[in-house]
Amino acid sequence: MNRDLFMTAPDNLADAVQAPFQPAVLRVDKFTVPPQALRPFLNRMKRTQRTLRTLDGCLRAMLLTQTGGASGFNVVALVEWADTASLDAAQAFMRRRFEEIGFDPAAFAQGLGVQADLGFYRPT
Repeated sequence: MNRDLFMTAPDNLADAVQAPFQPAVLRVDKFTVPPQALRPFLNRMKRTQRTLRTLDGCLRAMLLTQTGGASGFNVVALVEWADTASLDAAQAFMRRRFEEIGFDPAAFAQGLGVQADLGFYRPT
């Protein structure tokens, strides 16, 4: 049996590549963080990621820092949700939580000089 997917017939390749994906929703946030703001920004992001990991439907949450390459972004946060309902519930929870503690994520990032590119993605 040939296990090399790139050597498989095109029709089978498409099926094989699609098989592992579930109807997940990915939140991918990319940030340009000035060097002097990196530590406080990452500390806040780590706290947020720890909270997200406890919520129903969170399949994965990762915080990545750039180690090389030519991208203008040096921090990426990725959270994978089981479905849109889980994502919606998590967003509502985090909004309430931030209101309770008086935290404004946009103002925090702006105060540190952080630029963000935020988006939702689905596997294709």
